Amino acid sequence: MPELPEVEVVRRGLVNWVRGRTIHAVEVLDPRSIRRHALGVEDFIGNLEGATVTDVVRRGKFLWLPLVDSSAPGREGPQARRPEVALMAHLGMSGQLLMQDAAVPDEKHLKVRIRLSPKEGMPDQLRFVDQRIFGGLFVTTLISTDDGGPGGLAESPLPLIAEEAAHIARDPLDPAFSFDVFYRRLRKRKTGLKRALLDQGLVSGIGNIYADEALWRARLHYARPTDTLRRSEAQRVLDSAREVMLDALAAGGTSFDSLYVNVNGASGYFDRSLNAYGRQGEPCKRCAAAGINSTIRRDQFMNRSSHTCPVCQPRPRNGRW
Repeated sequence: MPELPEVEVVRRGLVNWVRGRTIHAVEVLDPRSIRRHALGVEDFIGNLEGATVTDVVRRGKFLWLPLVDSSAPGREGPQARRPEVALMAHLGMSGQLLMQDAAVPDEKHLKVRIRLSPKEGMPDQLRFVDQRIFGGLFVTTLISTDDGGPGGLAESPLPLIAEEAAHIARDPLDPAFSFDVFYRRLRKRKTGLKRALLDQGLVSGIGNIYADEALWRARLHYARPTDTLRRSEAQRVLDSAREVMLDALAAGGTSFDSLYVNVNGASGYFDRSLNAYGRQGEPCKRCAAAGINSTIRRDQFMNRSSHTCPVCQPRPRNGRW
């Protein structure tokens, strides 16, 4: 499943292509891909056609396109109309948002086609492609944020958030992220460190891959009890998570199969730079550089896996998770 850097790669790509453009027509080729829109196909299409995309916003792994009615009167600048609804995109395991020219043949697993107003030099179709149909699109309401801050990372941040994303915490790349709030909540948890990092109510956007990478960089074990974590250690792991995700962004995301691509259909390359995840049985790069013989081990964890170096990430004696 795409993690935060992959979704941010998609967000940045979409902003360049769809911001300010009006939706002329919508074609739903497979209703299963809008099953989260409870009022059905006709209502879904009716909410989108004639609407203008004002931005592309991300919080954690949630992605949405705020919409305004292009036929309604409005103002420019600070007094411009505030969007009340948004098109929410859930990528799931294999969802792709692709910008294509009309002349490009339909993808095999094309589910929804959105035709946009013409813009010179830009494709006029936004296509949602999903092989496994775990993802989908739906229209949602925008509500005010609890803290009055921006709803998420955007080009023109507003204190509005998609209703379905309101329950999740900010992510380490969010300028409004508060380490003090994170640490205070972390210390109240009685759980293992990796479980806490995967808790979207505590900090969003850190999935299994980047949790392993952040913990490796921070030299901390996934089973470290959170109520024993010193402030400096918590800061180190958050800094590591931020660094590893920024590195992944620079590489275009992490791609382990052909299903994750950006809006241009290109895959990311960060998997070539992983230090822990998926490297079980291989030498630990940090230990090898220090002349120490150690190999990455893989443990079962929450129906998934955790990858650690037993030398530079020793398991705590009181680790229970």
